[in-house]
Amino acid sequence: MKYIEKLRNSGLRPTKQRLKICQVLFDSEKTFHFTVNDLAKKIKIKIDSNISLATIYNTVHAFEKKGYLKQIPINSSQTYFDTNVSDHHHFYDLNNDKLIDLENSDVGPINIKKKINGKKIKSVEVLVKLED
Repeated sequence: MKYIEKLRNSGLRPTKQRLKICQVLFDSEKTFHFTVNDLAKKIKIKIDSNISLATIYNTVHAFEKKGYLKQIPINSSQTYFDTNVSDHHHFYDLNNDKLIDLENSDVGPINIKKKINGKKIKSVEVLVKLED
């Protein structure tokens, strides 16, 4: 199966539950944003399966560490994940708790003037918070 290597590369045993998580995460034509709780609901609806939050959490974080998912912290208590791992920007709708892709072409040049010795900028990603 196509997900076994992805799981093993992430340091996880390819169990039936983890394969179902992969199916929901990576069998979609469109990339999407989710919290761990969102993903649990989506798994229950899409494949009629109850998988423990701990299993989902551990699998998502292992995928994020390996680069298969991107973590997007919204604030100190809220984190989203993105199946689109390319460098790109986001709108965050505060009223609806929704993360929306913002294309790089929709953001002008960003000029970072401060430098930190011994460090180089890996990427710059903008999070634009919206409210009604």
